[in-house]
Amino acid sequence: MTTGSSTTTGDTPLFDAESQFGTFFDDPRWALALIRATVLEAAHPQVGAALADNSAFVAHPWRRLRNTFLSMRRMFDADPAVREREAARLNRLHARMSGSDARGRAYDAMDRATRAWVVATLFEGAVTMCRLGGQPLDQNTMERMYAEYRAFLAALDGDAGELPEDVNDFWRYFDRVVEDELENTEAVRIILYRLFDHLPAPALLAGAPTLWAAGRAVVGPLLGAITVASLPEPYRRRAGLPEMPGAPTLMQGAYFAAGLTRFLPEGWINAETIIEALFLSPDSDDPRARTVTVLHARMKRASALLRLLTPLGDDTDPDPANATGEGRRSAKEFFHQVLDQTGDGHLDWPDLAAMARELATRLDLDEPEETRLYDAFAAWWRELQAALDTDGDGRVSADEYAAAVPSLAGPALIRVAEVLFDATDKDGSGAIDADEHRTLFRTAFHRDLATTHSTYGRSAFVGDFLSFMSGRRTNTPYDPLLADA
Repeated sequence: MTTGSSTTTGDTPLFDAESQFGTFFDDPRWALALIRATVLEAAHPQVGAALADNSAFVAHPWRRLRNTFLSMRRMFDADPAVREREAARLNRLHARMSGSDARGRAYDAMDRATRAWVVATLFEGAVTMCRLGGQPLDQNTMERMYAEYRAFLAALDGDAGELPEDVNDFWRYFDRVVEDELENTEAVRIILYRLFDHLPAPALLAGAPTLWAAGRAVVGPLLGAITVASLPEPYRRRAGLPEMPGAPTLMQGAYFAAGLTRFLPEGWINAETIIEALFLSPDSDDPRARTVTVLHARMKRASALLRLLTPLGDDTDPDPANATGEGRRSAKEFFHQVLDQTGDGHLDWPDLAAMARELATRLDLDEPEETRLYDAFAAWWRELQAALDTDGDGRVSADEYAAAVPSLAGPALIRVAEVLFDATDKDGSGAIDADEHRTLFRTAFHRDLATTHSTYGRSAFVGDFLSFMSGRRTNTPYDPLLADA
């Protein structure tokens, strides 16, 4: 078994092309197992508090899914340099998350026991998804996979000792945490009873809100019921989670049906391709965008027909972002779609930190560029707080924002734009070329972009960023970066 930071089991290297993690990576059952694991993580008081205070998973769940997917891919990469770089990035990210929950209990995202629980839920989720899918793991396979997850934990903090060394002891550890430490936290309630009911559409389906709402109205409750039924019975009982009649049978059927896809030809299901497709927009320069454009057109027609037959409420407006005309959002729309990154109805530091985190992730920044970007956003938050927090409660409400802000383009926001430009301009040429532009925005230059000799200058970049953040323009490269789900 793995100990310390070792990455071998006997004479077999971990994280190679034949790793157990790699074997299951494209398995559709992961979609169900990852939701289940996230609920078990959120049920831990420390993780739940950190999620509720800092995570953008409510307002931007698809972004969170993509970033989690990419991070896990890197952490199980065969190249140790890739794993070490991603571990350093995750450690910097988590080091910025600490505070107190609603009961005054301190939480720290760098707490080793808590991080061990997160890894434990991923391993247990993989074992459970195989069992429920009619493909239980044999002892040798389970031991090898457990060694991989302990090595994953070791790569994060240099010590796998927070998890038992033997997989048989792991199950006693897991049962103890479930029995003694897990709670019905606010984060759990959000995931089970809010997120599924109000899940925003990914970019691929954003053009058909009625169609999305109709599908969500059916699938959302089913996902919630399947997830609750798959949770450990002692936790369901202690947390008072209601179980829908027939849910265990539904849960077994869902896992079993997803497990049947293992009989498809190799390569037919590629998780990375599917996730990237969810984020494609019709104006992307990705070759797959043509297919997306055709799909958008067909979904809009289907959505229009469905809207005529079964009106589903105000959230199905075909394009609420343009409700004020001329490609502009109202102040409250801008507040909820862009500024309130955590989806809690208020603007405070975690919202701006989430913006900085997304930009740093997209640009794959290392130190000190990452810290420089966070510092610029922190200065902007202080400027916003001083100007907008009229009741002195340490945060800004949508009403305070709408009433007090004709423009956000103060000196601190200008500094944010300048720091972001410098981070994007990797070669320090003083202009953003086509490749650097694509790294940040995942698309090529648009014809309406102020470019000179196929480059994007500092003043044009800063002006466009300020126009987006203060003028509330829509249909800019920043929409899929900061506004999309």
